[in-house]
Parts: sequence; structure tokens; C-alpha cells
Amino acid sequence: MGCTADEYRRSAAGAAPPSPERAAARVTLPGAMVTEAPGDLPLQTLAGPEASLDQWLTTFHLVLVVLDPYTAESAWLLPSATRILRVYDEADCRVALLMTCDADDARSFLGPYATEFLTFVDPDRNVVKALDVERLPALVHLRQDRSVAGSAEGWHPKEWRAVTEGLSAAMSWSRPVIPGPRDPAPFEGSPALG
Repeated sequence: MGCTADEYRRSAAGAAPPSPERAAARVTLPGAMVTEAPGDLPLQTLAGPEASLDQWLTTFHLVLVVLDPYTAESAWLLPSATRILRVYDEADCRVALLMTCDADDARSFLGPYATEFLTFVDPDRNVVKALDVERLPALVHLRQDRSVAGSAEGWHPKEWRAVTEGLSAAMSWSRPVIPGPRDPAPFEGSPALG
């Protein structure tokens, strides 16, 4: 049985301090990134059903790779992003692609990845705005209490590695190799709001 974010915070307040490994795995969030996502934020899947962020976080953390299919930057990173998400396919987290477009454009851009990964569509970029993401592509790790455990914007392998190290520590899971041998060179990304 789950608990609310407030119940979680109250129970965690009396918890023991984190182990040195977990403390070292924490990621510093950029100044603009929110620290807690709104629970009523609607997420619409590629197939159509919509559910709130709270509903998606009931059982597992949520790890989003946010892509803009109308930019070269997101296209350059698509193979690398999906390689990274595959590492966590069977971990105790949901991995997903968040596309800043409608369902038809998402399917066209993603090709076979559209059926391999849970995919959300955000044509009005409301989710991007709610998370205060400024550059795409982006990687965002949300805990079950809606707090942002880590995020990276643009393609800066060291930042993406820091987020995945925190996720791996939280999940007691293996880490992806970042950067991989076929990953693109670092780049700033495109503006998240278009």
C-alpha cells in the first residue's frame, strides 16, 4: 500500500542518514529545475490514456528522456538515449520517452522505439514547463514522492552520467557507460519551449 508525499516526508524525516554511497550519488540540480513536480500534472501516453504524475509514481520512480522531434539535437541523441534507458528496463523504475509533439509525429520520429518504450506526448509542452526544463534533449529522474532526484539538459555526458549514477544507486542497479563509443560529442541542445 502506498503513501502520500506528505506521509513519505514525515516518515523520512526520522530516517537514518543516507549511506556514504547514496550521499555521493546525489546530483546537484540546476538552479532553474523544480525540486518537486506537481502531482496533478497530466501525462498522456502515445496510445492515448492520460493519468496524473501521482498515478504514474504510485509504484516506481519515473525516468524521462525528453526529446523534441523537430530538432537535429534530439535526433542525434535518440540512439544514445534509448541505449541508456535499456539498462534500466528491468530495474524498479519506469523508463519513458517524453516527446514534445503529438502522437503521429512521435511515432514518425521514434520508429520502432515507439513500441519498445513507454512514450508520453506533450504537444503543448506543459510537462516540460512544469519541470522547468530549459534545454532539450533532457534526462529527468523523478522519485515516488515527486521530488526531482536528478536532471541533465542538453547532451553533456558527465551530467547524464551523474544522473544515472544516482539512479543506479537508488535502484541498486548497474550503470550505463556514458559516453558510449558511438555517442555524439557534447552539445548544448535546443530551447525546450521551441
